[in-house]
Amino acid sequence: MFNGVVNLFAKKPTPDELVRKWSSGVRRQQRDMDRQLTRIKAEEKKVEQSIKQMAKKGDRESCKVLAKGLVNSRKNREKMVMNKVRLNSILLELNHQASYLKVVGSLKQSTQVLKAVNQLVRVPELQRIMMEFSKEMTKAGIIGEMTDEIMNEIIDEEMDEDEAEDEVNREVDKVMAEATNGMLGDIGSVPATSKDNIMSGNKPEAVDDTEADSELDLDLDNMQARLSALRS
Repeated sequence: MFNGVVNLFAKKPTPDELVRKWSSGVRRQQRDMDRQLTRIKAEEKKVEQSIKQMAKKGDRESCKVLAKGLVNSRKNREKMVMNKVRLNSILLELNHQASYLKVVGSLKQSTQVLKAVNQLVRVPELQRIMMEFSKEMTKAGIIGEMTDEIMNEIIDEEMDEDEAEDEVNREVDKVMAEATNGMLGDIGSVPATSKDNIMSGNKPEAVDDTEADSELDLDLDNMQARLSALRS
């Protein structure tokens, strides 16, 4: 009861204070994304090295598993970069709002912020703060009701970002070819460990040390786990 009375008479933040709060929140999310992108790039480098190691052993299947994980990681990284661009568009608009506030003394409605906030609220790690921003910005008059036109724009952009499975498979083949420098031959052909390849003399490099095999298998599992963790 007492807390409710205190909140009732609490000082309402000014438009200028709200703009500063939102700007600070956006910058914090951008810094977090920068750190995530750095970690993801570092893990992708390690996966590329693992693909090369598997290629030297002629292990096409393991190469393909890692390559697919690498492609998915890159796609998610691209989406993260796009979300960072959307955050930056909000920040730029807030700077305009701050200038407008000094001249006019009030905030104005922004379709750009409305669209960016509604796109970012769909991102799990940004959902909480974007929902908070959406409520505050609606009360402050920066964003209004979602129109059919803006909703269609958001849906169209999301459809463009989601590629078909065959596009992903082509990207996997491309990644394998680049990472292995052609060590596995034609990527679309049968596995290097098949009977036909062995009969033709194209045997994979022999590895006498079985302990090294188990270590590489463990590395494969670890790489997949790390890539999955970075995507989540």
